[in-house]
Parts: sequence; structure tokens; C-alpha cells
Amino acid sequence: MKLGILLSGGKDSLYAAYLAKKAGNELTCAITIDSENKDSFMFHTPAIKKTKAQADSMEIPIIIQKTKGKKENELKDLEDAIKKAIKNYEIEGVVSGAIQSVYQSTRIQNICNNLKIECFNPLWQKDEIPYIEELIKNKFETIIISVAAYPLDETWLGKKIDKNFIKEISSLVEKYKIHPAGEGGEFETFVLNCPLFKKVLKVKNKKISGENNSWRMDIIF
Repeated sequence: MKLGILLSGGKDSLYAAYLAKKAGNELTCAITIDSENKDSFMFHTPAIKKTKAQADSMEIPIIIQKTKGKKENELKDLEDAIKKAIKNYEIEGVVSGAIQSVYQSTRIQNICNNLKIECFNPLWQKDEIPYIEELIKNKFETIIISVAAYPLDETWLGKKIDKNFIKEISSLVEKYKIHPAGEGGEFETFVLNCPLFKKVLKVKNKKISGENNSWRMDIIF
């Protein structure tokens, strides 16, 4: 089946795409929603302008749809982007990296139902620590690019998602109720390399901004 990747740049969207391809589907294009609202209910924003580099590395076209990011109204922009993918690349479904967000998954599913295409959520309800272990096992090179929860601070920016990360984040789960995969918005990630990529994305420079427990890292390739 021809699928469009709902690509945010982070681990979840790309790992979901990896699983979809592994299951025999064709990844035909990427679909990115570039939201002006940094606190969007639907879409990730920290490195959204870098998804083109990921699509280029996968050697697939990308549709970038801008949105003001107004709650619920932004869904129309997502639907328009998916319509473009159906028209231009003949996709038969989309693959999403939703894990626990009912808000996101139900809205994506409703759009797919309206457009009469399939919606794949291969990460849905995955246990978070085993999921992170899967990422590492399958050679996903992933870094943290933003944090937004105590006790995470700027020292976490640029950290790799590896075995040491699992140890560190696991120690915070019980005490601070942090989701180890960042499902509560505690942190956001960016994938620099994975089995879907034809070339590694290398960070040449970075700019860090923020305060207290809200920090982000803008990366330059």
C-alpha cells in the first residue's frame, strides 16, 4: 500500500514509518505541517523546518503545509495536505506516530475516514521503555532538541537516545512522573539517522534558547 508519512522530524513519526515499510508498504511521500503555534495541540514544532532534510535523505518528496495552529482549525490544513498527497502521489493511507494521544489519533483517523483512506498507528499503546529499546536496537540515531518539564533543563539538549538515556530517564519516571518516551510533552526529539535514510544528517552548528525548564536547540546541518 502507498503511504504518506505524517512527518514531524521526531522519533515517533519515523519509527512508525519504518515499521510500516517493514510490513511491506511503500513510503510514497512525507507530509509535514508547519505550525506557527509553538503550543499546537496537534503538531510538533521544535525542528519542523528540518523535515525536508529527512525526506531528502529518504529520497521521497515532501508536502509542507503551513498552518496558523488554531485549535481544531488546524485540522483543515492537515486534511488539505493529505488531499494533495492523494492527488499528487496517489497515497492510499497515512502512517502516524501516535502512541497515547487520543486527541491526535482520533482526529487523524476522522480525516482518513472522510477521505476514505487507511490510517496506520503502529506505535499505538506501545510500552514506552521497550519502545525506546526498540529504537536503539534498530539503529535510530536520535537526539533531544527541546525540553519542557522539571527536572529537565538545557543540559539534556543534544542528548542521544541510547542505553545511558534509558537509565537516566527511568530514574525520573517514578519520582517526577515523566513519560520515558516524552508522551507528556516533556521533551521532543529529532532523528539524524535511521534505516530509512540514505545518508546521515550531521549537526554542524546549534543555537540554544530558553529558561528554567523550557529549552530548545535549533540545529544547522
